[in-house]
Amino acid sequence: MMHLKKLRHFGALVLGLVCSMSTYAENPSQDSLQNPGQESMYKIMEDYFEASLKLNSNPAIFQGDYRFNDRYVNDLTDEYMQKRHELNTHYLKLMKEIDQNTLLAEDQNSYNLFVWDRQLDLEQEKFSADLLPLNQFYSIPNSFAQLGSGEGAQPFKTPQDYDNFLKKMDGFVDWMDSAKLKMNQGIKQQIVLPAALVKKIIPQLKAMLVNHVTDSIFWVPIKNMPVSIQGEEKRRITQAYKIAILEKLLPAYQGLYAFVKNVYLPKARDTSGYSSLKNGDAWYQWFIDHETTTKGMSADQIHQIGLDEVARIHREMLDVKEKLGFKGSLQEFFESLQTEKKYYFETADAVMERYQQQRKFVAAVIPNFFNLQPKSNFEIRPVEAFRAESAAGASYEQGTPDGSRPGVFYINTFNLLAQPKFGVVTLYLHEAVPGHHFQISIAQELTHLPKYQRFSIYNAYVEGWALYSESIGKEMGLFDDPLQYYGRLSDELLRAMRLVVDTGLHAKKWSKEQAQEYMLKNSSMALSDVVSEVERYMAIPGQALSYKIGQLKITGLRHWAQKELGDKFELKQFHDQVLGSGALPMAVLENKIHHWVKSFE
Repeated sequence: MMHLKKLRHFGALVLGLVCSMSTYAENPSQDSLQNPGQESMYKIMEDYFEASLKLNSNPAIFQGDYRFNDRYVNDLTDEYMQKRHELNTHYLKLMKEIDQNTLLAEDQNSYNLFVWDRQLDLEQEKFSADLLPLNQFYSIPNSFAQLGSGEGAQPFKTPQDYDNFLKKMDGFVDWMDSAKLKMNQGIKQQIVLPAALVKKIIPQLKAMLVNHVTDSIFWVPIKNMPVSIQGEEKRRITQAYKIAILEKLLPAYQGLYAFVKNVYLPKARDTSGYSSLKNGDAWYQWFIDHETTTKGMSADQIHQIGLDEVARIHREMLDVKEKLGFKGSLQEFFESLQTEKKYYFETADAVMERYQQQRKFVAAVIPNFFNLQPKSNFEIRPVEAFRAESAAGASYEQGTPDGSRPGVFYINTFNLLAQPKFGVVTLYLHEAVPGHHFQISIAQELTHLPKYQRFSIYNAYVEGWALYSESIGKEMGLFDDPLQYYGRLSDELLRAMRLVVDTGLHAKKWSKEQAQEYMLKNSSMALSDVVSEVERYMAIPGQALSYKIGQLKITGLRHWAQKELGDKFELKQFHDQVLGSGALPMAVLENKIHHWVKSFE
């Protein structure tokens, strides 16, 4: 999964909006010189991009922009939220002053996505998201620890790098204090997390509490200090980190841990969905609009789409069961896949080796289906031990646009029963190539586009594309093994069930247990995975809808274009159109594909 991510969170799963500065503003294209409307629009987008970066520079480091490495912005203060409101209001007004009819088709895409973003950001102010500053899935305390481990995006190569992170600690401690204040306000207004989620946060925070400074995750950069840092400089940095960890970070984590355990947990709610919160139905509709990038799709409509998709996928699974010669029922087939050891890896090393093999298989066939391909490389790594227990089964963290830091495809080997052999092909296609790494890297490399557009993230597009990437594995010749194709169907089934369960929890007042029962009954998923999935939907409403809604839209546009163009249709060209403008809201992508088809007339 790509978090992600349009969830703009700071952390390992952040895609954000920022990157190193492109040369567009200094070297405008010939089109912009001939089209003042485009030039004005691009300037607004560039100015907004830089202004938003100055307001909140936290995501910058993930895109290779290291100007703000010593800052951590506290985005929970009233001052920050007022400035964000003013920023969105000002630039939305400027953009709407442009006569949209003067823009070319490609520039219409840029205009529409920018307006879409500003309007949704302003609509979000009706709700109280700041009162829920963390959960077990998106956790800034965890994300900051990953940065401080030296294994993430934060560089630790020079004395200045080390000094930068020392200063960044101060901003993070401020954020931790604000988080407690906001959660206290949430208690008073009865806008709190479900108790089941709070119970998962507590061990995450406790894991940061150590008896010896050398056992802290934040001490790892000291252990791994480059040999180029020696003598008095090394002693100074070591002593400064010892003091900062003992006097700043550990007290901050201890304070939040004690607050969550002793104050927040007793006040947490026993309900599972947002419908139980004040203005919860409208809030959930905002999540639907935000995550699907559609307007007008209701929870009931999405719920029914999910039920229909689950039924269709079950029919395909029955066909696979027959091909594999399994004689029992579909549910018995599920149970067999859950329990038989032959379907699972024996060691974490075996998991990692299998994914490296898959990398070679996919690379060999990619040129047959894609013209556009990224220049950036990526690595395959296991999830770090300190976050493995609560992390997703896999995720992708993008690299820098210039390729100096590669992307990372993370595999969680904490629970080998969550990494079945039959899931390898599908998971690789989704997270790596031609999924997240492929699409995100291409978008970052579209230097003719405004930076804002290159680095915007729409879950329906990003996750929809990744799920579409799974779906074309069969025509790429990667699912000749029926068991691997079952893995593909199994993952698609999960995305279909998400439509049912997410809407069930947040719009139909399903309990956590009811949601878990539905998933267990309709899939081969292990109970531990089901619990993790349901708790994820409880924590981040609507995000799980983006996968299937996005994939259905992309697939639907492909079928429509094939029907309209007939022999003129070429799959590589269609992929160029989908990938060639960066991530887009689904409504904007639909307009783009329709315009492309009309260009053949």
